[in-house]
Amino acid sequence: MENAKVALIHDWLMGMRGGEKVLEIFCHLFPESDIYTLLYESSDLSEEIKNHRIFTSFINRLPFKNKKYRNYLPLFPTAIELFNLKGYDLIISSSHCVAKGIIPPPDALHISYIHTPMRYVWDMYHEYFGREKIGIVKRLIIPAFANYLRTWDVASSKRVDCFIANSNHVAMRIKKYYRRDSIVIHPPVETNFYKPADKIGEYFLIVSALVPYKKVDITIKVFNHLQKPLLIIGNGPEERRLKAMAGSNVSFKDWQPPSALLKYYQDCRALLFPGEEDFGIVPVEAQACGKPVIAYKRGGVTETVIGYNGDNDRKCTGVFFEEQNEKNILKAIEKFNSIQWNSEFIRHQAQKFSVNRFRDEITTVFRKFYTDYNKNTIEI
Repeated sequence: MENAKVALIHDWLMGMRGGEKVLEIFCHLFPESDIYTLLYESSDLSEEIKNHRIFTSFINRLPFKNKKYRNYLPLFPTAIELFNLKGYDLIISSSHCVAKGIIPPPDALHISYIHTPMRYVWDMYHEYFGREKIGIVKRLIIPAFANYLRTWDVASSKRVDCFIANSNHVAMRIKKYYRRDSIVIHPPVETNFYKPADKIGEYFLIVSALVPYKKVDITIKVFNHLQKPLLIIGNGPEERRLKAMAGSNVSFKDWQPPSALLKYYQDCRALLFPGEEDFGIVPVEAQACGKPVIAYKRGGVTETVIGYNGDNDRKCTGVFFEEQNEKNILKAIEKFNSIQWNSEFIRHQAQKFSVNRFRDEITTVFRKFYTDYNKNTIEI
C-alpha cells in the first residue's frame, strides 16, 4: 500500500504496554503514516512511535491529564470525533476504548484492530463501578454516562469497515455487542527477547495492574495461608489495600523495564494469572521463559496456555482453575507441584505468538482488505 496515505488511531499514548507494541508494528509497516491519539506522553514510548507525526485531542491540554485522564472518559467520544481525517486513504485504529469511533472520510477504508470492546461499560461494568466500588455521588452520575457510552460505542462500530480481534474471546464480544464478524490475529510477543535461563526460583510471580478485576487480593489470601514467597509486579489504585492485607512472604515492586522483568520471569517458579483478560501477553512472556502458568480458565489465556488435563504432564504449559476463589487456586497450586514440567515444550508454545508471526499475518490481512476495497492489487 505504498501509495496510500495512512492514519493510525490509538486511544492514548501514556506508556509502552501491549497495545503500543501493536501500534509500533503498524508504524513499522507504514513509516510515513500519521498518528492520532487522545493523549500523548513521550517518555516511555519507543522511537518507532515517536518518529511519526503525532496529533492529539483537546484532552491532552486539560489539567491532571497524566494521572487523572480516565476521569475525562465521558469526553472521549467527542474528542475522537473531532479529528479531521480528510485526505487519508487508509485508517487503522488500534482500539480498547474509543479509537474505533473516529469519523472516516467516505472514500477511506477503516480497519479496526480491537484489543477489547470498552470493558468498563460492557462486561466489567460492575467490577469498575459496582456499588461497593464508588461513592453515592458517582452512583448517581455514572449509570447515565455509561448508558450514553454504550449507545455511542454500538453506533460508532458502524463506521468500521473491517474488524480484527486480538483473540477469539474478543471476537465473541464484538459479535455480541456490535453484531459484527471479525478476523482473529493474536498480538505480538517478544519471544526472542523473553527466553529461558535454566533457573527455578523459590517465588511465584504476578505481573499485573493492581485493579479489582485482576483478583490479586484472592491470590494474596492464598499465599498468606501457604506462607510461600509471592512477588507482585505492577501498580494501580488497589496497591495500598493489597499491601495492607499481604503477609511478610508477599513482596511488591513497581512496573519493571523489560530487562529486569526478563530476570524475574526466569527466576520464578511459575506465573499466577488469576484475572480474566482479553488476550494476556504476560502469560505468553512467562511461557517464552519456559515457565508454567497457573490461571483462571476464562478469556484469552485459554488460547495461549495448554492446561493439564490429567493425561500427559509433559505436553502442557499450565494449570487452570475454574472459579476465582481461594479453594480453587489452592487446588491448582497443589496440582502444579505434582507435575514434571517441560520447559522446552512450554517455550515452544509461546513461540506461536511471535512478533514475526504477527507481522506476517497482519500484513496479509491488510493487503487483502485494501485490495478488496479498492478492487486492485497494491503492495505494502
